[in-house]
Amino acid sequence: MRRSAAHWIRSALAALFFIITLPALSQQPMTFDKEPLIIQTASGKRLNFIVEIADTNEQRQRGLMYRKEMPEDAGMIFDFGVSRRVQMWMENTILPLDMLFVDSTGTIRNIKQNAVPYSQDIIDSMTEVKYVIELNAGVTAKLGIQPGDKVMSATTTKKR
Repeated sequence: MRRSAAHWIRSALAALFFIITLPALSQQPMTFDKEPLIIQTASGKRLNFIVEIADTNEQRQRGLMYRKEMPEDAGMIFDFGVSRRVQMWMENTILPLDMLFVDSTGTIRNIKQNAVPYSQDIIDSMTEVKYVIELNAGVTAKLGIQPGDKVMSATTTKKR
C-alpha cells in the first residue's frame, strides 16, 4: 500500500510535535506536600527547615529537577519506605545540592556535599538508608551538619 506525500507530512509533523512538547511537559511543576524538619546537631544546635515530601515513585523520580531556586531554609525529603542502599543523580537538576543520607532512626549516615548540577554520576548512600534530604549546596558546611546528627520530622517519626 502506497502512502501519499500528505500522509508522510502529517506523520512528520505529529512526530515533531511530540519531540517538542514531551520535554516541556516533563518540566511542568509537580505538587509536593510540605512539613517542618529539624536537624539536631551533635553540638546541640536545632536547625529548622521546611521540606517538600517525595514519597511516591513519581515524586522521587522528579525530586528537585528543573527548579531554578530554593529558599535557604527549604529542601526535600525522599522517603523510600524501607531501608535500602540508595543511588541518586543530578540529571536535569539545575541547583547544586547537599544530600543527607538518613537511616530509619533519623540519624544522618553520610553526606554528599555540593552535588554537581546536570551530572549523571551516581551518588551512592554507601549504606542502607530510609531517607535522603536535599538542601541547597553549602548549607551543611555553613551550619555544621555532620554524620551522626539527628533528623526529626513527621515523615521520619511516623510508624517505622
